[in-house]
Amino acid sequence: MKTVKLNNGIEMPILGYGVYQVTPEECERCVLDAISAGYRSIDTAQAYNNEEGVGNAIEKSGVPRSELFITTKVWISNAGYAKAKDSIEESLKKLKTDYIDLLLIHQPFSDYYGTYRAMTEAYKAGKVKSIGVSNFYPDRLVDFCEFNDVIPAVNQVETHPFQQQKEAHKIMEKYGVQHESWGPFAEGRKDMFTNPVIKTIGDKYGKTVAQVILRFLIQNNVVVIPKTTHKERMIENFDVFNFELTDTDINAIAALDESESAFFSHYDPKIVEMLAGYGK
Repeated sequence: MKTVKLNNGIEMPILGYGVYQVTPEECERCVLDAISAGYRSIDTAQAYNNEEGVGNAIEKSGVPRSELFITTKVWISNAGYAKAKDSIEESLKKLKTDYIDLLLIHQPFSDYYGTYRAMTEAYKAGKVKSIGVSNFYPDRLVDFCEFNDVIPAVNQVETHPFQQQKEAHKIMEKYGVQHESWGPFAEGRKDMFTNPVIKTIGDKYGKTVAQVILRFLIQNNVVVIPKTTHKERMIENFDVFNFELTDTDINAIAALDESESAFFSHYDPKIVEMLAGYGK
């Protein structure tokens, strides 16, 4: 498995398995399937309500904990130093582990500076190997990097062929923050899986649209965590290290960028009000 080196020297797999929208009832089975398919990086969050399933799978997998890379995220309702500190302990218990490999602030709302103080404390205590953020737009990320002693190791943001985050990527590189994608397939929106440009490239290599998308992001040094509940697709998504896109291929996909979200925008007051409601 190819890895990226985070700004604190920790190695992170460039391809992992995400469990967003995987129900608590099926999460354990899905994570066990992913681990058996070769995945060693698993991404969950407090808000997904399936950390226990991930923990059960870790315990039952037979894979040494040291070979796994586990990510979780502090939700808005746990923002602020005291709540975040307690929630980190709760996540450790649910995940059945002594440490978390990567802990992220899930959304940049409420007292996320207090949250980060608790995360930094856990990091310095060895309970967390790396800390970072999620859904931080470039302006918010610059502010955060400028006023914290521990620079976030990762920023996990919506990234796919139609929203490639090119300018945000440059900012992350400037501050030494690893770019990680959520929603690499945009959940199939905008006819992603039938896009003729990506499909033509895939046909050339005998690869699916999904595989080409993952390969495109990986070659752009973006960590990916595709989600599926089907083991055959887990295997398909994992099979992206035996081909390489040409510059022509990459430029063709780069031209698909619309530079706007397929889901939501923090610049939309209604979205911010909705997310803020989850923190109350």
